[in-house]
Amino acid sequence: MNNFPHSPCTENNYLADHIALISQSFQNLLGYPLLPDTNNLAERLYYAPFVLLSHNTDSDPIFNYANAQGLQLFELNWQQLITLPSHASAEAVNQAAREKLMAAVTAQGFMTDYCGVRVSSTGKRFEIRNAIIWNLSDANGVYQGQAACFSDWVFL
Repeated sequence: MNNFPHSPCTENNYLADHIALISQSFQNLLGYPLLPDTNNLAERLYYAPFVLLSHNTDSDPIFNYANAQGLQLFELNWQQLITLPSHASAEAVNQAAREKLMAAVTAQGFMTDYCGVRVSSTGKRFEIRNAIIWNLSDANGVYQGQAACFSDWVFL
């Protein structure tokens, strides 16, 4: 079940607690921040010009966050996103490669410079390039899912 039934907005502080998990995990693993200035971080990341996504820890992980750019690129609204298994963002032909990638990220903690083909909800194919994918861990080190960000994609 998804913890965030409503899309990021002023009323829910742009899901600041989840953004703290995403950004702190990123900083801990990669050694630098997602954004250099943390003022209004959750709102700024929601409206950032790059894609930011995360999924939960279900056996078939479900997306639990996408910023505005991610929703637009994948052609989803919030309610569609939070019910979508993250594997559905890749075509069937690319599932084995995606599963191998996710296992490598789980084992290593993060991966940089990832490239792969994804598909929007309407079937538009695009290649993401130079993506960073990382594990999400809370303050106690408990695994909470994975996140990805990228600003480079090309429609195929």
